[in-house]
Amino acid sequence: MGALESAMERVRIACVRYLNTVPLIEGLEKLPSVELLPTVPSRIAGMVASGEADVGLVSLIDAARSEVPLALLPAGMIGCDGPTLTVRLFSAVPLAKVRRLHVDTDSHTSAALARVLLARLHGVRPDIVDFDARERVPLGGRGNPVGTDPDLDQAWPETVLLIGDKVVTDAPPAERYPHQLDLGEAWKGLTGLPFIYAVWMCRADRAGNPAVAQAADILDRQRRRNALRLGWIAATAAAEHRWPEDLAGRYLGSLLRFDVGEREREGARRFLEEAAGLGLVERRELLWADAAPVA
Repeated sequence: MGALESAMERVRIACVRYLNTVPLIEGLEKLPSVELLPTVPSRIAGMVASGEADVGLVSLIDAARSEVPLALLPAGMIGCDGPTLTVRLFSAVPLAKVRRLHVDTDSHTSAALARVLLARLHGVRPDIVDFDARERVPLGGRGNPVGTDPDLDQAWPETVLLIGDKVVTDAPPAERYPHQLDLGEAWKGLTGLPFIYAVWMCRADRAGNPAVAQAADILDRQRRRNALRLGWIAATAAAEHRWPEDLAGRYLGSLLRFDVGEREREGARRFLEEAAGLGLVERRELLWADAAPVA
């Protein structure tokens, strides 16, 4: 009975196992009070909203689109304050001439950010095609999956947004794409602000729940601990994720940001304002779990 009670007390944390999440989750699997629920990014908001997870690393745009209000926990994030490296738009034509954008479905926030930047910087609002970057076929469309196309390099579309490890480990041929855009760098140039791709979140009506408070404390403590050993984390995780060790070290140690501060909050607010202006989300205020409730 004691073991059952202990299991019931564990906090359920939904996450993604990419290189960029390692500084947030490394070591959590060893804690008896934590149950990690690895999944794909697009599922996490739904898991938190339904109660399947107590806390999850939720894509920012998914929070804005969630029918169940979610609260943001300032316990850690995946973000940047300049170049991101792994959120990148590849185009065979000048960006001002993009008419159709194939988007990697691993990140809804990155897809929305690409649309904001193309509209603001280049005056275009292309048609969006969901794209399976691993199989290199449009979702719901026709195409040859990996293994059947005689020339995989030709399976890449004219303009494509890729995110995550695959930008480094399975990037399209550079000579095919003379026009490229690092979305984090472009956002910083446009606004002068950092960008949040995903942040720890819970259901808004559970923001004061002891399990959520416990999870937030664990996540904040583990992030701070991991920040002191990023070099070791990069060296250890690089091979597993098929990254060059030196590039993994620069990526985790210099390019990405994991702490949520006031500038990051302002960047998140500005992004959702821009997205709402294009009709990508409804206008709504972000609810931070540490903010005083509004009467």
